[in-house]
Amino acid sequence: MASYTLALLPGDGIGPDVMVEAEKILDVIENETPIALERNLIPCGGQYYTETGKEWPEGSFVFCRDEADAILLGAIGWPGVVTKDGDLAGGEVILGLRSGLDLYANVRPIRLYDGITHKVHGQFTQMWSPGLVDMTIVRENTEGLYYALLKRSADKARGGSGWEPDSMEFPGLDGEVAWDPRPISRKGSERVIRYAFELAQRRNGAPTDGKRRVTCVDKSNVTRGCQLFRQIFSEISGEFTETETNMAYIDAFTMWLVRNPEEFDVVVTPNMFGDICTDLASVLQGGMGIAASGNIGDHHAMFEPVHGSAPKYTGQNKTNPIAMISSVGMMFDWLGETKGDADCKTIATLIEQAIAEIISDGSVLTYDLGGTSGTSEVGEAISTALGILLRQHYAVA
Repeated sequence: MASYTLALLPGDGIGPDVMVEAEKILDVIENETPIALERNLIPCGGQYYTETGKEWPEGSFVFCRDEADAILLGAIGWPGVVTKDGDLAGGEVILGLRSGLDLYANVRPIRLYDGITHKVHGQFTQMWSPGLVDMTIVRENTEGLYYALLKRSADKARGGSGWEPDSMEFPGLDGEVAWDPRPISRKGSERVIRYAFELAQRRNGAPTDGKRRVTCVDKSNVTRGCQLFRQIFSEISGEFTETETNMAYIDAFTMWLVRNPEEFDVVVTPNMFGDICTDLASVLQGGMGIAASGNIGDHHAMFEPVHGSAPKYTGQNKTNPIAMISSVGMMFDWLGETKGDADCKTIATLIEQAIAEIISDGSVLTYDLGGTSGTSEVGEAISTALGILLRQHYAVA
């Protein structure tokens, strides 16, 4: 029987609310499969900082690095709470883990389930057909415009005082100047671009024609970092001759993303551009309540819903837990892939199927999808559906 150690980081706001629903899924998995799970709940974030003066307990980073097989995060951020150096309280957690564990690929599946409608101009409507939205955006996760904050957060997570870049002069600018470096390296670009091409080999291609296709999104007509990124994309594409390639500037891509989503299979992009376009892409699948993500490196991975902490909804039983539950599915898929565990791969597939069944049925949905059900009702419905699917699978097996 396989056993996995999980670090559960509920965080702030609705993070603990959706983590409760994730634990329902973990309960079902432990009850219905051969998998054993050791769960370690670690308090963290802005609210924890206001109570303790720390962003998470001492030793948490070391536990995540040395003991946890995978990490599951709820959400980070509480209004008005910053550290003494002005950073988001909780940044040491989410950004410290991304940088400190070298989680260089932020992976965002964009899939439209049957039964999802979109809220446009105050009304719910069917904008895209489910089969026409099925892509994955891979965002570089450790460099670019967030580099200084990522390095500072990782240094603090390890017990340091927080790394800072050297100062620079800006001729022609008067008065106070704030700045952030935007380094893009060959090594960082090579590994995330190669990850994107390898991911495309495991997918079924773009919805429009079924062809495996990787699209590079950058701003190489303006910035030197993006010129290097695109150059490396062209080099690596030569290793994957059976995969089509496409290139787009970020400003044009945002238009094509919502106009022709069926043309995209895998998209790879530098850090900041990926942060922006993945939020836009969530509209294609029904909003942030559906959007799951993984932060993946060579040896570690952390999974989280894309949505923020949404403090105004804290404890109101209104939040959509599907993004968090989908992130649990991504976690088991990654465990299955990296540990060679067929049970984990099956669990990931059946979590996805359970979510699809509940959405397609349409009777248990939260307000953001046009329903009236609460967080706990949706979580319970999906966990019940998952339990049935798991029992059926193992009865046959």
